[in-house]
Amino acid sequence: MILFPNAKINLGLRVIECRSDGFHNIETLFIPIDLCDILEFVKSDKNKNTLHINGIIPDGVIENNLVMKAWRIMYERYEVPHVSAELYKYIPIGAGLGGGSSDAAFMLKGLNVFFHCGCDDLELKEMAVTLGSDCPFFIENISAIGTGRGEVLQAIDLSLSQYKLLLVNPGILISSKEAYSGVSPKKQKQSLKELLNKPVDTWKDFIHNDFEDTVFLKYPQIQKLKGSMYKAGAVYASMTGSGSTIFGLFREIDREEARSVFSDCFFSIHDIL
Repeated sequence: MILFPNAKINLGLRVIECRSDGFHNIETLFIPIDLCDILEFVKSDKNKNTLHINGIIPDGVIENNLVMKAWRIMYERYEVPHVSAELYKYIPIGAGLGGGSSDAAFMLKGLNVFFHCGCDDLELKEMAVTLGSDCPFFIENISAIGTGRGEVLQAIDLSLSQYKLLLVNPGILISSKEAYSGVSPKKQKQSLKELLNKPVDTWKDFIHNDFEDTVFLKYPQIQKLKGSMYKAGAVYASMTGSGSTIFGLFREIDREEARSVFSDCFFSIHDIL
């Protein structure tokens, strides 16, 4: 089976409060985008799993990769057979794009179909949240407001098809722990959903990623990238997730001009799914 785990962006990200379990309650809009990894697996002819990773190689041992953790969850519930898997990583790591979470969620979905486990989306989300707070989003993989840890999802009808999305990543890996360490949680008067009803041209004045407050202090080059997005004509620009990727929404964008402005970074232009 061949799967194409896609990335996401966060449009707005508010850290609302600390929780007793050590996590934080947040409010964000998850949007799927067409930047993808490639994940392929077949039933193994041996009594063990294998996973080969190409492209962007993550740190850590293979057994701790989220793809393998997803297999173990399905094995514990349904005793699925062992698999041989290949993962081509194209989504930058530690970039706020959810690549690892997407790989895990797609593995759950793929195993469910391939081995006829019969899980519905609710059960898949219950398994996915044990792998990461944003993993459940990739089960249905549609634009949704995320609350709680990010796992409580409400689908939203928001079309941004008239815009092109420019992603720029400076190659700085920022862990969620690092990003959360400097954030001061605060409750908001208006919900993010209410703010999203305002014209897109005004979002830059109302919709904010709280992680920018601390990440920009430590990494001013990321803040500079956001400023460059607006200079290049972005209608709205923001850091996604806990960083370090900056995205911009453009009515029109020239690829060669973008390449010259962001020549020192990974950059790509996408449609919004």
